[in-house]
Amino acid sequence: MTSPTPFASGATVADVGEFGLVREFSTRFEQGPQVYVGPGDDAAVLRAPKGHVVVSTDLLVEGRHFRREWAEARDIGRRAAAQNLSDINAMGGRATALTVGLALPRDLPAQWVLELADGIAEEAALVGASIVGGDLTAGSEVVIAVTVIGECSVAPVLRSGAQPGDVLAIAGRQGWAAAGLAVLGRGFRSPRKLVEAHQRPEPPYEAGPAAAQAGATAMIDVSDGLVADVGHVAEASGVAIDIDPTAFPLDEPLQAVGAALGVDPMQFVLGGGEDHPLVATFPPDVPLPDGFREIGRVSTLGDAGVPAVTVAGTAYEGVPGHTHF
Repeated sequence: MTSPTPFASGATVADVGEFGLVREFSTRFEQGPQVYVGPGDDAAVLRAPKGHVVVSTDLLVEGRHFRREWAEARDIGRRAAAQNLSDINAMGGRATALTVGLALPRDLPAQWVLELADGIAEEAALVGASIVGGDLTAGSEVVIAVTVIGECSVAPVLRSGAQPGDVLAIAGRQGWAAAGLAVLGRGFRSPRKLVEAHQRPEPPYEAGPAAAQAGATAMIDVSDGLVADVGHVAEASGVAIDIDPTAFPLDEPLQAVGAALGVDPMQFVLGGGEDHPLVATFPPDVPLPDGFREIGRVSTLGDAGVPAVTVAGTAYEGVPGHTHF
């Protein structure tokens, strides 16, 4: 439910001011029991249980990572939080707290910023995390910087532990966000399910801790592209990994977009990111946790001795994923 706004209709960020926005932010972010000191001091203080503390930071820049005409502020907030929470998930951990930094144009409607905050808070609430602080400054476009802090009750699952013979498995949907972005890029808004997948990803937050408990040897979230991100695991582990494309049923919305755009919809699955599913490797004798399904295998390096990812046994000729530069 949207929180009421204390601002006059049409008030901008410049009208409200930094401290007015900060004050209203604080009322939107409920603090959990892990928070000893929340927003309002020089730094937040968290209660740290036994285990490992994990930290990750991501940036979203307007015009590059999101467009205000393509998504509501609440959805952009959900996305900003989700991509950070997913990083903790990929370590087998659970997020406990977030800080948010914002650069904001002076003429940006203040209400838009509060709806962004509501979206961040809603996504964080899915994992029981609290927003405990941050910073605001002026900028020529909206920039969102989120830092997430979490904990692992068992040893964190790294990218570097995959072993020859391991099973490659995935939890969560893959390719939908990329297809939704392609739809928006052509000026369309349907299939609605794909557009919504791009606007508001649904990371499988329970899958990370479950994979860690089950004995996953390596894990990563798919933020840039399946082939690209599996490639990070192959490189860090010094192995070869083959992806089985037949493990991905092409749902009707993906087929419809592929037909409309004249492209193979499998490119959304293999090269698409931002759905934030988890890909993990497991020893062959370990039952896969609920929500995971097998999509490939890990093997020893080939004759070239170079870590590599193949698709159905051959090199992938398509775009493996997004590059930032």
